[in-house]
Amino acid sequence: MQKQNNFIIWASAMMATGVCFGALGAHSLKKVLSPESLTAWETGVRYQLIHGLAILIIATNDRLMESKGTISVLRLFISGVLLFSGSVYLLSTQSISGLSVSFLGPITPIGGVLMITAWIMLFLQALKTNKLK
Repeated sequence: MQKQNNFIIWASAMMATGVCFGALGAHSLKKVLSPESLTAWETGVRYQLIHGLAILIIATNDRLMESKGTISVLRLFISGVLLFSGSVYLLSTQSISGLSVSFLGPITPIGGVLMITAWIMLFLQALKTNKLK
């Protein structure tokens, strides 16, 4: 139960900050970012919200939480979002922040690979569970 609660906390924080970042992009950043940077920002928000919701759904599903690989799936989702969306946020706002963060460019696809890996693991876990029944 404690592990479930920890992931619900992560999911809630991801969803709350995702909504805040979406509003920031739509209202404030829209005025100061290039269209390309704003699109990148919105992509980071979208991936954060989708994966926050996925974490919440999985963490509140007792049947899924009983499977051995589920904790790894959830950790990969969290790590993937932090790396993918986090680097996208920093990269897309470097023109207004004054920070030189171009070194984060390679981090973005690593976060994407972690999220893809989590989805594949969840898929394989479901196939395995299906075969056992």
